[in-house]
Amino acid sequence: MAGKRVAVLVSGGGTNLQALIDAQGRGDLGAGELTLVLSSSSDAYALTRARNSGIPTRVIERKGKKRETFTRLVLETLREYETDLVVFAGFMVILSPEFFAEFENRAINVHPALIPSFCGEGFYGLHVHEQVLQYGVKLTGATVHFANEVTDGGPIILQKAIDVRDDDTPETLQRRVMETCEWQLLPKAVRLFCDGKLRVEGRHVYIMEEHE
Repeated sequence: MAGKRVAVLVSGGGTNLQALIDAQGRGDLGAGELTLVLSSSSDAYALTRARNSGIPTRVIERKGKKRETFTRLVLETLREYETDLVVFAGFMVILSPEFFAEFENRAINVHPALIPSFCGEGFYGLHVHEQVLQYGVKLTGATVHFANEVTDGGPIILQKAIDVRDDDTPETLQRRVMETCEWQLLPKAVRLFCDGKLRVEGRHVYIMEEHE
């Protein structure tokens, strides 16, 4: 099977990127290879993680650019690197619809909640976990889904749930969701995509078994 070229889009620290780097080091990305880390900020620590691992990096500053211009520059870079799959890993920029038209069912995002709960505009980072605790739900977790023009609205690939503890704070919950859900689900989803194991029909994503 031909290898799949994976670009990771980042804006900050890059903890989910590190999970992908670690998975690649273990041989757990299947036919996938991390070939580009693209950041919307030149001071994102994710860039250091990428450089330490020998992964090419590019920076396209979001500041001062119209959304359409920024999106066009991102697309040009992804084409330059012959990207097969885009992974949003803490990428804090909303791209224009033309991006999702070109990368339909070829861009994935990880969200720190069980979609369709606690998702959409304004639900990112610690805000998600604050709302989870405020609402009093007993389960939370993470979701990996195909990204489309609707924030957190694309077809769901994988989900994992964990218990919300009585003594949780937003910070402890965020950390546990990252460690036990996000860092496990994201590399798995990348591998499934790159190994050709995902079939999308409307809103449903089917995981194909080895014998199919």
